[in-house]
Amino acid sequence: MPVLVTDQGTIHYQTYGRGRPVLLLHGWLGSWTLWRRTIEELGKDFRTYALDFWGFGDSGDQGADFSVDNFVSLVNQFMDRLGIVKAPLVGHSMGGTVSLASAIRQPEKVVKVIVIGSPIHGSSLSPLLKIAGRRNWIGLAENAPFLFDTFMSGLKVSLRGYSYLLSKDGKTLSQMFQNDLSKLTVGPFFESIATLRQTDLRPRMREVKLPVLGIYGKNDLIVHPNQSQVLKEYAPQSQIAWFENSGHFPMLDEPERFYKSVRDFLLNG
Repeated sequence: MPVLVTDQGTIHYQTYGRGRPVLLLHGWLGSWTLWRRTIEELGKDFRTYALDFWGFGDSGDQGADFSVDNFVSLVNQFMDRLGIVKAPLVGHSMGGTVSLASAIRQPEKVVKVIVIGSPIHGSSLSPLLKIAGRRNWIGLAENAPFLFDTFMSGLKVSLRGYSYLLSKDGKTLSQMFQNDLSKLTVGPFFESIATLRQTDLRPRMREVKLPVLGIYGKNDLIVHPNQSQVLKEYAPQSQIAWFENSGHFPMLDEPERFYKSVRDFLLNG
């Protein structure tokens, strides 16, 4: 279980394959496990690194800042520590937003970006995520931890059924949610979604000159699919892969097409 130690917490990651490096970034409530099969598929052509953001999965959270901006710093530190000069970034949901923000702030380190169901503007989040992203929840949960524990228990129960609405492979998604939620604390849970809700990349998107692929599912219930149009408008060089039969998790809903789209773009896009 490879780990990097930083002042803000440990960074856990999984790596697989040989060749040019590719970084994979998970979304809110997730971890590297979302990419378990993806790293195997891409590992045939690349050296893949699937990271856990601070406070998520098995990464530590001592004194960490769980904002989207600080996750951009995490990517930067990770690359520096491992001597990765530049690499493509592949991000799902919040991870895609972090990937684009990294391309804006450190363009010399990013070769290409793939975003999967990612918000360009926080207003595209579903109503439930917008509610979760309200700042007042953080203080309430910290002052009354039993309420947070009760809330998380209820969320786990709800997601067992809701996972089947979010993905065709609801069983796999539900298992991932149950495992990842059991490791989350107040800070990562609320602060990350609060900053994602407030994020608006549109004013700086035209600074992104490198190749971008946006993968969006028509049936996405988490991030509005119209973010594909926003991406194309503000980064005209972007390619859009529209997945008619997918929701927020095209890697689970249409896996073979997903892997082919990602691999083809990384090799040729």
